[in-house]
Amino acid sequence: MAEVGPEKLNYIKFLGTSGARFVMIKQLRASGGLWISSGSTNVLIDPGPGSIVCCAKSRPRLDPGKLDAIILTHRHLDHANDINVMIEAMTEGGFKKRGTVFCPADALGVNSIILEHAAGFPEKIQIIRARHKYRIGDFIFNTSMRHIHPGQTFGLKFYINKTSVGFISDTRYFPELNDFYKTDVLIISVVFLDPRAGIDHLSLKEAEMLIKKLKPEKAVLTHFGMSMLKAKPIVQAERLSRALGIEVIAAYDGMTLNF
Repeated sequence: MAEVGPEKLNYIKFLGTSGARFVMIKQLRASGGLWISSGSTNVLIDPGPGSIVCCAKSRPRLDPGKLDAIILTHRHLDHANDINVMIEAMTEGGFKKRGTVFCPADALGVNSIILEHAAGFPEKIQIIRARHKYRIGDFIFNTSMRHIHPGQTFGLKFYINKTSVGFISDTRYFPELNDFYKTDVLIISVVFLDPRAGIDHLSLKEAEMLIKKLKPEKAVLTHFGMSMLKAKPIVQAERLSRALGIEVIAAYDGMTLNF
């Protein structure tokens, strides 16, 4: 089961917990994504602005040259801005053709978030689709149904050391989320304190609904917008823990979950 502490062999490191544009722009929280170590495999999910800096400042330092894959849940800048520099870092400046980049189809093409010169550096670029299984080394993940969010957006479900983990990326709430994300550990992107009509992000109230329905052993709140920061995520997580009888924690920059 997951525990918070210095990283061991199997872990998730939060290189950033910012959500939406203003927390990202002001860097009130970092936006480096999630670094996953699963056995001998290293994967980076959603390298937003400053991901390379977050790796360098991590203690212990994280070496992007040891990455086996990079996954984009979608092409928005707070999730994908550093994709090109992280591709260069993974491939040691393009001199070593290695690693796989997993991304939705609209991250490529005419308005590709991945620059043409960087696209030739990885060993493979794999387009991800809804409800498919993918593997890179010791890391196996499933994509969710398409989320309700501008652009092609997918969440993920995977195992680390026999523990199932769900990662709900940006989306509006819809009932089908309850059908896919039944896992031991549930990581939820919670941008808003209260629901906002017409904006496709989850609120704390909707996160509470998901946790109550899915009953994970541990829920982790992350990807905070301004309203969540003002409400103090740690206070809100403690309130949910008491109300639901489930361990709910608020992620912080540099936090490690061990498995």
